[in-house]
Amino acid sequence: MIDAHFHIWQLARGDYGWLTPALGPIHRDVALADWRAVAGPCGVQGGVLVQAAPTEAETDFLLRAAAPCPEVLGVVGWADLLAPDAPARIEALARRPKLRGLRPMLQDIADPDWVLQDALRPALAAMARCGLAFDALVQPRHLPRLLRLAARHPDLVLVIDHGAKPAIPGDAAGWAAWTDGLARLARETAAFCKLSGLWTEAAAGAPVEALERHARWLLGTFGPARCLWGSDWPVLELAGRYPAWLAAARGWVAPADRAAVFEGTARRAYGIGAAAP
Repeated sequence: MIDAHFHIWQLARGDYGWLTPALGPIHRDVALADWRAVAGPCGVQGGVLVQAAPTEAETDFLLRAAAPCPEVLGVVGWADLLAPDAPARIEALARRPKLRGLRPMLQDIADPDWVLQDALRPALAAMARCGLAFDALVQPRHLPRLLRLAARHPDLVLVIDHGAKPAIPGDAAGWAAWTDGLARLARETAAFCKLSGLWTEAAAGAPVEALERHARWLLGTFGPARCLWGSDWPVLELAGRYPAWLAAARGWVAPADRAAVFEGTARRAYGIGAAAP
């Protein structure tokens, strides 16, 4: 099994603006060994390490940490996509072993149209040319923008993080906006969608069962060939535990589809080679 979305960090690095003491359980240093300690006993043998700070320094930190660790199959980093030399920077990063994607932190950018500005076109074209996935850390308000982005850059691999972060349980209007936006993306684009990050979008103290409606809808809409499971650990710990989230997700995925959702789709989305026989 592959965990398609997890994090590590060192607080002293100082570029995690969102990671404050108010987030008690996760306001601590997290190393690859800590992830292995929770993922390994669950049968997870590999993972995709995802950025948590909008700096190229953190991307370098992640790539250096991943280099000697065979369990890290890929890294999704960050680059300044608006830099004048962004294409050259992206091409240089793409030559680093294990880099498989880049993630601008769209949810933290006030302007939801930021991703559609013309100044980003050279960087996004470079990502597509280099075979790097675009991880979309978005909320439902961004979904119409992602549809336009996909139309502009049909060769860019788009991976929607955390099912676009719906409010759970949410109201009828929120459900409609979320499902309508994602259904169009599933129907009109080749985007992938991560079955991850849902528990922390639920009401405080909600049991993992509260996610079932949303999880099953995502699985049914994108299908096993375009849906990939991730833990979002250690952020997950704000809501629940790794074994509980994995067990629930496996229960919602049909047995015939588990090889795809828990491994194969992640390999295709990020261009990760097949496991050794």
